[in-house]
Amino acid sequence: MSGKTVNSAILLLVIGNAMALISDVFIKLLEPGAPVFQFAFLRCLITLAFLLPLVKQLDRKNLFAGLKIHTFRAHIHLAGILCMVIALGNLPLATANAVFYAAPILVMVLSVFLFREKLTPLSVTAVFSGFAGIVLILRPVEFNWAAVAALGSAFALAINAVLVRKLPKQQSTVHKLFLNYLLILPAAGALAWWEGAQWDSGILIGAMGSALFILGYNITVLLAYRQVDANQVTSAEYTGLIWAVGIGWIWFGEVPDLWFLAGSLMIVVPLLLIGLKHRRREPARGFNPAPEQQALRNRGGLLSAGKSQLARECRE
Repeated sequence: MSGKTVNSAILLLVIGNAMALISDVFIKLLEPGAPVFQFAFLRCLITLAFLLPLVKQLDRKNLFAGLKIHTFRAHIHLAGILCMVIALGNLPLATANAVFYAAPILVMVLSVFLFREKLTPLSVTAVFSGFAGIVLILRPVEFNWAAVAALGSAFALAINAVLVRKLPKQQSTVHKLFLNYLLILPAAGALAWWEGAQWDSGILIGAMGSALFILGYNITVLLAYRQVDANQVTSAEYTGLIWAVGIGWIWFGEVPDLWFLAGSLMIVVPLLLIGLKHRRREPARGFNPAPEQQALRNRGGLLSAGKSQLARECRE
């Protein structure tokens, strides 16, 4: 599974999304009332430790280039982790993940305000359909703090994805991840200290398992996108929702209802259609399109690759 062919890249993404769901399972298995801040601090610290063997990939001469944006993204990421823990602890696994999939839709909306990008009719449809799908899944009668937390996590993912454009382009993914977790630690540690919870070895196991499997997810994603165009395989990312339904059903006895199925389709299908439309426009790798075609692709880049950008930069 080198990721050098479309089929192997798709298989990598399917496996990677299963690993991401296992990471979510470690969070969901936390005891009720578990110290959230302690968990977030330990997971960030462990992830940073996992990244230490890759320090040779850091640009040490420009280690803190883009520090302001990195710092802002790091604290948005911390808020997203906290929201994710609350959502997974109180919502069905599939429901929480379905709401997380609203992030690419939010990327579209944010790109309009921040970068003056123009939405196509299909993108506008995806936005309205996606938000209607969220309402169907959560339903106003069931709207609670856990639902707000799930939306908060999706917003955090989207904000961080959009802000990737502001980071120095010469920095590697490892460099971005390393700075992200390094800058998270002071705030996460301060919150854990303020929380004042007693040390819990169960939290350590959960944090280690979650960090390990989400790192495995990121490795598979990097391998998949390294040599295959994102638009050819990014739809495989949505198998994560299938894994969420399956694991939630088998492991936690969470049977999805028709509201969930309808809402999930309203979120995912328009995004898949955008990916298919982009795939038809995309020339074969190695072919140089006309300048005007290239310009069109560049303008629509963030929208068409919203999910893959999130995968590579934000779910860690």
